[in-house]
Amino acid sequence: MNFFLFVIWFMFFSGLFVFCSMRSHLLLTLLSLEFLSMCLYISMFSFLFTYNFSYYFLLVYLVFVVCEGVLGLGILISMIRSHGNDYISGLSILGW
Repeated sequence: MNFFLFVIWFMFFSGLFVFCSMRSHLLLTLLSLEFLSMCLYISMFSFLFTYNFSYYFLLVYLVFVVCEGVLGLGILISMIRSHGNDYISGLSILGW
């Protein structure tokens, strides 16, 4: 059980590292966010399985993860159509 927890924590922190270090492409950032959400799903599943709780919360969590993924892909598509690429550095928040 300790090895399983170590693997989950390692997966989570490696996904967090990739999320913080990938600042150039929006697609890589979205993929690391999905990886983080799947790591959280595995940890919640193991917690609920260990303490014999109901799994309905996992279904609600997966619905929100899918909505987050669809929203991110929609932003990615609109950004590629308007700017021609998915470089985050090409965006300007102030409009300069």
